[in-house]
Amino acid sequence: MSTAEPDQEPPASPDAGAVLEARSVFRMRTVDGRQTPIVRDVSFTLQPAEFATIMGPSGSGKSTLLHLLAGLDRPSAGQVLVAGEDLGRGDEEDRAAVRRRRIGFIFQFFHLLPDLSVVENVTLPLRILGQSPRKHEGRVASLLDLLGVSHLRDRLPSALSGGEMQRVSIARALVTQPPLVLADEPTGNLSSKAGEEVIALLRDVRDRLGAAILLVTHNPRDAAAGDRVLFLHDGALLPHAELKGGPFDVADVFHRLQELGV
Repeated sequence: MSTAEPDQEPPASPDAGAVLEARSVFRMRTVDGRQTPIVRDVSFTLQPAEFATIMGPSGSGKSTLLHLLAGLDRPSAGQVLVAGEDLGRGDEEDRAAVRRRRIGFIFQFFHLLPDLSVVENVTLPLRILGQSPRKHEGRVASLLDLLGVSHLRDRLPSALSGGEMQRVSIARALVTQPPLVLADEPTGNLSSKAGEEVIALLRDVRDRLGAAILLVTHNPRDAAAGDRVLFLHDGALLPHAELKGGPFDVADVFHRLQELGV
């Protein structure tokens, strides 16, 4: 006998100021013939220019939640709104249109196209939107300079270090000026030093450009960089487990993990 999926509740009014809003989000998967929640009743909002982190151990549902927040997967119940747009409405083409206009992505493994130069990788989202990179040369040059890779603009990814590739990935995520940037374990494939530099860059990017950033990680050091830290365990945000007012000392995050038994 399978477990029924959670009932859908009538939609509430959107938070007009929120860049990202998750409302009682569930994602069910069939495990051994039973419907099992992988993400359970997740609700939170992200405001403009906020840097929030979601921390959880491997297997806690972080990647599934991020896919739901990005519109790469549909919730079994609940809603995800990006800048007021409900990702549950319409088909995949509609969700892709929201992603292209509203969301920048930073991945653990960079996902740079190997046959394109740095500047071609960075401007790819503009071309996907049908915009000419030449019309945005000034903004592209400023981004490359801000992220310290302007001198690498004509190189291929194979000629870059891991830290340099992630910097290029961040520039690509920002080139369309999205209000929301989602970062999936962005330091997970980097050395400790390069990872610290990337986290510092993300805070600098937020301060200078005003994009809201949601960083998903299992690394307490990375989580401590946020203005707010949310803790995910077994697919659910732990109640009364939020740290506010960061950036924090890493010891603050470790202490909260011990309190929560995560």
